[in-house]
Amino acid sequence: MPGMSDPTEPSLHARIRRDLLDGYDEELEMEIEDRSVDEALRGLDGPADEAAQSQRLTYFKQLFRLQRELVKLQDWVAHTKQKVVILFEGRDAAGKGGAIKRITQRLNPRVCRVVALPAPNDRERTQWYFQRYVPHLPAGGEIVLFDRSWYNRAGVERVMGFCTEDEVEEFFRSVPEFERMLVRSGITLIKYWFSISDDEQHVRFLGRIHDPLKQWKLSPMDLESRRRWEDYTGAKESMLERTHIPEAPWWVVQADDKKRARLNCIQHLLDQFPYHEVERTEIALPERERHDDYVRHPVPAEMFVPARY
Repeated sequence: MPGMSDPTEPSLHARIRRDLLDGYDEELEMEIEDRSVDEALRGLDGPADEAAQSQRLTYFKQLFRLQRELVKLQDWVAHTKQKVVILFEGRDAAGKGGAIKRITQRLNPRVCRVVALPAPNDRERTQWYFQRYVPHLPAGGEIVLFDRSWYNRAGVERVMGFCTEDEVEEFFRSVPEFERMLVRSGITLIKYWFSISDDEQHVRFLGRIHDPLKQWKLSPMDLESRRRWEDYTGAKESMLERTHIPEAPWWVVQADDKKRARLNCIQHLLDQFPYHEVERTEIALPERERHDDYVRHPVPAEMFVPARY
């Protein structure tokens, strides 16, 4: 009868809960992405390792708690017109991308955005070195995460011979002044180095080689960086020593354990700000208008995507 609900239909609360759970499943999808698909599906379908399941549950609980705090931080940044820049550096496969995904996963992309620049083109190579990064700096009320940054010059460019030692030396002279200038302009600059062991990078590279869903992550440059591990170590040590300044210090994230690295990084990031929850005006969902002359025209059946699942 009109006006009566179908008892087989899920309740409104159940539907809302289902929608929320669907959003949380994004994190599960990312967890599967961190492993091989077969291994992840076995973990979902097969007998559970009680200790591993307990650790996994703890991880999710802490992650969701921290992500709620990140939303508060985002609202505070937008409300107070803060300008925030966060740099993520580290060896290939150190887990920078995974941490960035978890930070931005539930944030507003209009407030928090990720910058991952490709190799400079011919024109950019003739510019002032920092010039191509400047347009991506935040305005008031914005957070910008750099997935690799101007520190390419001190790392991959130096090790692979894409710049001269004179250019590296000029970078080391300029970058402290550049960063002090950013801080004086009102930008909060936070720099993270994700640190992994030789053995852990070896394992992660093998995982990428043997997982068809991850092979795209491996470039010839990544493979060459593996061979030149010691050169990268020397470059990293020099970079940290010469660019660790009071106005913008480096923070090292122990990243052999991906999950712990993410949680520790997010908690540390939150600790850098005196943020608080911003009061929101109460939201009331308006009633949908209904008109007697409204007619909804049927969609032709051939336009629907086949329901194969």
